[in-house]
Amino acid sequence: MLGTKKAMEPVYERQIDTSTKRGSQNQRCLIVGEVAQAHDGSLGLAHAYIDAIAAAGADAVKFQTHIAAAESTPMEQWRIKFSEQDATRYSYWRRMEFTEEQWIGLKKHADEKGLMFLSSPFSTEAVEMLSRVGVAAWKVASGELSNTLMFERIVATDLPVILSSGMSPLSEIDAAVARVKARNLPLTVLQCTSLYPCPPEKIGLNLIPAFRERYGCNVGLSDHSGTIFPGLAAATMGIDFLEVHVTLSRESFGPDLPVSVTTTELRQLVDGVRFIEQMVAHPLDKDALAPEMKPLRDLFTRSIVARVNLLAGTIVRQEHLTTKKPGTGMPPSLMGQVIGRTLRRSVKADQILQNDDLL
Repeated sequence: MLGTKKAMEPVYERQIDTSTKRGSQNQRCLIVGEVAQAHDGSLGLAHAYIDAIAAAGADAVKFQTHIAAAESTPMEQWRIKFSEQDATRYSYWRRMEFTEEQWIGLKKHADEKGLMFLSSPFSTEAVEMLSRVGVAAWKVASGELSNTLMFERIVATDLPVILSSGMSPLSEIDAAVARVKARNLPLTVLQCTSLYPCPPEKIGLNLIPAFRERYGCNVGLSDHSGTIFPGLAAATMGIDFLEVHVTLSRESFGPDLPVSVTTTELRQLVDGVRFIEQMVAHPLDKDALAPEMKPLRDLFTRSIVARVNLLAGTIVRQEHLTTKKPGTGMPPSLMGQVIGRTLRRSVKADQILQNDDLL
């Protein structure tokens, strides 16, 4: 379980507001559990997702704020017709709506669980409402990068901006980045491919360092594969932001189910990313590590030992010797230097030879 909202603020500061730490090996990736439409219009279920995402150890919860009348027309087509309940896409968006008071309740719940609260707006009206509710930053969906009216309202709030690139060509991303940089706002650009689910050959991890170089900003991954693998791979590249869709169960309902990880998998992803961050932040020097390894070397390596009982004065031959554990005596690499020497004292079979046993 995460701590309070106050405890979360340094993570937010480091990951979204502070551009001077971009690419630092010690930087902690912000991990976001994306609810999207998984709540299926149920306020209770939306609150349950906040609890589950917090329990999985994520840093932030993200929703989508749809206001049907401001966003859609009855002519909007289904991406996939999945609902028998909703006759049109418009009616589906109507059913997904929460009131401003309900959004305030969700934000308060996230604060109490120590989660950063995010929600992608899909209209200028949604931006206005979320500005009153309070979001930590603006996550702009790829389909909205060309929505100039909404985008201008977003950057006017002076909050950090997170851009998804899921269906955008570089020219469109360039233009959106320019609008954010013109306001000198903290910026994160996410590699994302709008395929549901996204196959491995379309994940595009190569674009993450390319975006960092091209835009000089924080970078990350918005993953639609429905697995934890891309997120773990991206963590090895030092990403600043990782977003995955979350479901409470593989038997749940909704359009995002095929692209989602379960809350159990989210816990594995969080643990994996934190493990990877520790690995990357601590490069090893084999020679510096050697003293720490000595007790294990003594246990698992071998020493030169007498194969049979040998009397003092014996000139040691190959057949007198063998090597056995532990490695607390003369190492096998010195075998050639032992053969031909004379025993100073008698030794018994299986006795580990020491240098002062020999003349």
